Amino acid sequence: MSAPPQGARPSTAELTIRGLIIGVVITIVFTAANVYFGLKAGITFSTSIPAAVISMAILAAFQDATIQENNIVQTVASAVGTLSAIIFVLPGLIIVGWWTGFPFWESFLICAAGGILGVMYTIPLRRALVTDPPLPYPEGVACAEVLKVGSGQGGRAASEAVETSGAGLKAVIWGSVVSAVFYVVVQTKLFASDVAEYFHVGGRGSATGFDFSLSFALFAIGHLVGLSVGIAMLVGALIGWGWGVPHFTALHAAAGAAGAAAYVAQGGWSHYVRFVGAGAIGIAAIWTLGTLVKPVVAGLASARAASRVRQAGLADTLPRTERDIPIGMVGLVSLICLIPVAWLFYHFAGTSGLGSHALLLSVGGALFVVIMSFLVSAVCGYMAGLIGSSNSPLSGIGILVVVVAALLLVLFVKSMLPESAGQALVAFALFVTAVVFAVASIANNNLQDLKTGQLVDATPSAQQWALVIGVIAGALIIPPVLNLLAKAYGFLGTPGVDPARALPAPQAGLISALAQGVIQHNIDWSLIAIGGGIGAAVILLDEMLGKATRAWRLPPLAVGLGIYLPTSTTLMIVVGAVVGSWVNHRADRLAPRPEATRQLGVLRSSGLIVGESLLGVVFAALVAFSGKASPIGVVGGGFLTPSIVIGGIAFVAGGAGE
Repeated sequence: MSAPPQGARPSTAELTIRGLIIGVVITIVFTAANVYFGLKAGITFSTSIPAAVISMAILAAFQDATIQENNIVQTVASAVGTLSAIIFVLPGLIIVGWWTGFPFWESFLICAAGGILGVMYTIPLRRALVTDPPLPYPEGVACAEVLKVGSGQGGRAASEAVETSGAGLKAVIWGSVVSAVFYVVVQTKLFASDVAEYFHVGGRGSATGFDFSLSFALFAIGHLVGLSVGIAMLVGALIGWGWGVPHFTALHAAAGAAGAAAYVAQGGWSHYVRFVGAGAIGIAAIWTLGTLVKPVVAGLASARAASRVRQAGLADTLPRTERDIPIGMVGLVSLICLIPVAWLFYHFAGTSGLGSHALLLSVGGALFVVIMSFLVSAVCGYMAGLIGSSNSPLSGIGILVVVVAALLLVLFVKSMLPESAGQALVAFALFVTAVVFAVASIANNNLQDLKTGQLVDATPSAQQWALVIGVIAGALIIPPVLNLLAKAYGFLGTPGVDPARALPAPQAGLISALAQGVIQHNIDWSLIAIGGGIGAAVILLDEMLGKATRAWRLPPLAVGLGIYLPTSTTLMIVVGAVVGSWVNHRADRLAPRPEATRQLGVLRSSGLIVGESLLGVVFAALVAFSGKASPIGVVGGGFLTPSIVIGGIAFVAGGAGE
């Protein structure tokens, strides 16, 4: 594609009204899916590729549609893909008993202001992490290939990515149907939702076990993250459940240790092993941050150089792919976003019994957001470029941020307050962490979008404004969806909630427990230290593997996730990663167009995630409005064993069909 004449506007349609409308509609659908799936499994998924395929199918009806316009649609839709990750923190305010629901305007402003700040931070980070370094950006590159083939601009390499946009759309739809139908039958209780077994080990009351969730969405996540991440999560699960749970349940034998093995094992994981995982994740995040100082400084210098070119009246001499939102506008928008952020902190302090220190908390909180958000955005962006948005270190970032926020409150505020204010400080730490998390989550996925834009000759500034629109659309839908799920199921660990029905919300539970532990001085730092030691050992091993071979790595973050996520999440992801690797290897050997087969597999996996997640939201509404835990259940608990057999066979058959 040739560049436009100097001083002329680009002739290619890019930021269009119809593209924005389509993007917002897709955003609403994917927001609901991601919120539910994140609370259930502790993982959100990248929505770029399915959004691009759906966009191409719709815009194919318009003769003047362009690849850049399709790129804007997926950019808007994918903005909410990781903004939904706010559910890793925000439910913590309900878990600790501070909120009973999600106030709309407070929740909206957290997501919107934090998300727009995240967009602004991606501008200098784009130059540091997208333009110059050789990071693979797997999801961004794959999305660009899908867009190229849909527009007929890809040549042979791109044409092998997916055979046609129609075939890609069929793959997404078919995957959605398979997972949705299976999910519906699971809700009837004819199919089991999981295959679990817990048992005592040794002679001192210790226990362990496993839980394979029969979830096509988790299976698909494994396909998307790849074999290295899947194996790393398996290593983490083995550390957590092969060593950690038996060790700590034996070391801290509970009064009910002779009772149900599931109760003992889950208690050991919840009270001890998760904090070991937190330490491993924290060390991995700090390591990543240390590697980013040089490229981030270089990116800021590059942004300043581009700003000087504009000020000299030579903006049109910049290549199309280097035209960001001007750095002065970035600063202005960032300052505007900080106004509602500071107000949120002031208002929260005033309504939580901390009013006498509201000014200190609002100003200090805003400064904390400015500094910490940029640092964690760099970490998330780098990891997204390295292993993909779906597995970048948002969980570890939340852990790191809440611990730092809680420690600062203990050092500078707690001594000025009565002992009874401890719970209010816990809530404030979670509230501040939520804003930082919104910033980091957007930076996590948006750099993938900007990589896609670079590969399809898009204008970064157009994408950046589209991202702002996507953030606002997502911020409008997240609070009502969260309220619906809270009413229907509740969150594990919330006072008075039935744990058998509650959504696990693993990150929110862990982050709220860390905030309480630091501020109320009841955290066992030795567990964090053990996790840190494990994380350091994994980092060393990963670096050794990196020098010895390019084919195998052991991502430290994924190992940490494997330790602290329940096996109901990790084990099926591992299965999906192994099966996905086998399918890709078979395609390389036997398929006439291997890359096309691989990309169709990615699109089917995206459909599997979307179908199950959307049905999860629909059933949440049924549960909320009917008041029944199983509104379409047709069999009772006596059918459990047959349901496991039938459900397992159906799951294997469905997976083989994929």
